[in-house]
Amino acid sequence: MALLQISEPGATPQPHQRKHAVGIDLGTTNSLVALVRSGTPETLADESGDSLLPSVVHYAADGSNSVGLLAAQRAIDDPLNTLSSVKRLLGRGLADVDSLGAQLPYEFERDDGGMPKIRTRRGTISPIQVSAEILRTLAERAERAIDGMLDGAVITVPAYFDDAQRQATKDAATLAGIKVLRLLNEPTAAAIAYGLDGADESTIAVYDLGGGTFDISVLRLSRGVFQVLATGGDSALGGDDFDRAIADWIRRQIGLGDSLDPKQQRQLLASARAAKEALTDAECAPLDVLGWRGEFSREQLDAEIMPMIDSTLRACKRALRDAGVAVTQVDDVVLVGGSTRTPLVAARVGEFFGRPPRANLDPDLVVAQGAALQAEVLIGNQSGDDLLLLDVIPLSLGIETMGGLIEKIIHRNTTIPVSKAQEFTTFKDGQTAMAIHVLQGERELVDDCRSLARFELRDIPPMVAGAAKIQVTYQVDADGLLSVTARELVSEVESRIEVKPSYGLAETEITQMLKDSYSHARDDMAARALREQQVEADRMIGDLTAALDRDAHMLSNSQAQCLRVAVAELRDLRRACSEHRTLAQQIQAVGKASESFAALRMDSSIKSALAGHTLDEIDQD
Repeated sequence: MALLQISEPGATPQPHQRKHAVGIDLGTTNSLVALVRSGTPETLADESGDSLLPSVVHYAADGSNSVGLLAAQRAIDDPLNTLSSVKRLLGRGLADVDSLGAQLPYEFERDDGGMPKIRTRRGTISPIQVSAEILRTLAERAERAIDGMLDGAVITVPAYFDDAQRQATKDAATLAGIKVLRLLNEPTAAAIAYGLDGADESTIAVYDLGGGTFDISVLRLSRGVFQVLATGGDSALGGDDFDRAIADWIRRQIGLGDSLDPKQQRQLLASARAAKEALTDAECAPLDVLGWRGEFSREQLDAEIMPMIDSTLRACKRALRDAGVAVTQVDDVVLVGGSTRTPLVAARVGEFFGRPPRANLDPDLVVAQGAALQAEVLIGNQSGDDLLLLDVIPLSLGIETMGGLIEKIIHRNTTIPVSKAQEFTTFKDGQTAMAIHVLQGERELVDDCRSLARFELRDIPPMVAGAAKIQVTYQVDADGLLSVTARELVSEVESRIEVKPSYGLAETEITQMLKDSYSHARDDMAARALREQQVEADRMIGDLTAALDRDAHMLSNSQAQCLRVAVAELRDLRRACSEHRTLAQQIQAVGKASESFAALRMDSSIKSALAGHTLDEIDQD
C-alpha cells in the first residue's frame, strides 16, 4: 500500500533534504546564535546553559585561544591580550580609532590598508580576526546542536553600518568558514521576531541600543512586506559608553588622573558595568574598586547617561522626518538591545513616542531569533512568499565630477537592492581615460564627503570633448554592499570595482554628515553653483584659446584682439570671483562676443568637408 506524505506549504517533503541555517547576532558586548525548530526560533546555549556568548577573545601564552566567558575573566589580569568590543573597530581606520584611544586599553598599529591592528603576544591581530573567532565559536555551537554541518547563516548588522563596516563583517564570516546568506539589519530582524509581519498595515519604530551601537529604524509593514522608510543612529554609541561615563565618575571620586594603566582601566570598567546592571532593579549600587568604597545611585546614573539618551532621541526625530512620518503616526515602538534594560531608556523612549514601548521579548535574544527566521526562508526550508524585506542605504552614494563636485547616483534611504546608472562624458578633446571616484555622503563638494574607492576606465576612443558616452552603474546588493561599473557605450570598453574599503567611518561621522548636510545646505548650493560656473569658464577659456591659436586669421586684428582681451578678463574673473552669478554673466558675455567667430569656423569646416565633391556625390551620400 502506498503511503501519502503531507508537508506544510513551502516545507521540504523529505526530511533528509532539509538544510541547516542559523541566525547570528554578532554583538559588541554579547553574541548569540539561533536556530528554528518546529517553526519556532530558539537561541542555542553552551554547556552551562547560557545563550549569551561574551564577545571577548583571550590569546594565551601557551598559544591557545579562549572565547566567551573564560576570555572575559582574563580581562583584568591580562588586558592587552584580552580583546573585547571589537565590533566598534570593524571597518574603521587607525585615525578613527585614535578618538577612542583613551577608552581602549590596547596598543594599536596600522597595516598596509590602513586598518587598525592590536598588538598581542600572538602578534598583531585585526578586528576581523577577533570577530572571526567569535563567529567560529557560535558556528561550532550550532553544529553541535544539529549534529551536522551548517549550510549558511544570516548575520545581523546595525542598520547604520556603512559599506566598509558591512564588508568587514562579511570578511570575518568568510574567515570563520561561514557561508553568509545575507547581512540583515538588526531592527528588521527584531520586527520579524516580534511577528509584526502579520499586521495588515502599521508603522513601527525599532529602537535598538546595544553594547556599542545605536539604531533607529522606521518601518512600514503591509501584508508581509517590510519596507524600511528611514534609518538613523550612531555606529559608536551604546552600553559601553554608559560604562565609560560611570567609570569616569568613579575616577573623579577617587581623585585619579586620566593616565591609567590598562589593568586599572579594566577594573574601573568592570565595576562600572556591574553597577549599571545592578541599577536595573535597585536604586543604589555599592562600589569597591582600586581600594575605594562608595555608592552609585540610579539618580547619578541618569545624570551621567542623559546626554547620550538625548542624542539617540535626536536621531529618532531625524529618522521620522526622513520617513515623512509624524510621531503620532507610529503604531508600535519596539525596544531591542541589552542597554534598553536601563530604566531611563524605556522611560525617555516612551515619553518621546507618546506610548509605552514593546519589551515583552528578551531584548538580548530578539535579533538572533529574527535572523534565524529569515535564514529558514533564505535556505529554502520555508516559503518566503509571505515575507518581503525592503531595507535602505543609510547614506547617499555618488561620483566626483569636474570641479570637485559630487553627483549623487543613489540617494540615502533608497530601498535596496538597487541598481542605478547615469551617463557622463569627457571634458577634453582626445581624452582616452576617465578616473572614477566613488564617494559617500550628503554634501555637495568632494572634500566634505567620504572617499570609498577609485578606479579608471581606459581605452576610450579619442573623440571631441562631450562626444563619448560613459555609463556609470552603481549596484547595491541586499547586504548593502556596493559595486560600480563604468562602460563607454560606443566602444563598449568596461571597468568595474567591488567597493571593499579597508576601514569605515569615524565615530560620529555618519551623524555629522547628516547634520552638516542640513546646516550647510545653503552654503553648499552656493558653492556647487560657483564650481559649476568655474568648470564652464575653464571649458570656454580652453576652447576659445585653442580656436584663436588655430583660426585667428579669419578675424581682423582688432576682432581677434577683442576676443583675446575677453578671454583674459574671464580668466582673471575665474580666479578672483566668489559669486557664481557674476561669473555666469561674464561667461554669457564672452559667449555672445564669440558667436560670429564660431559661425565663421563652422562655415569654414563645412566648406572644407565639401571640397572636391559634386552635388550628385553629396546627394548619394
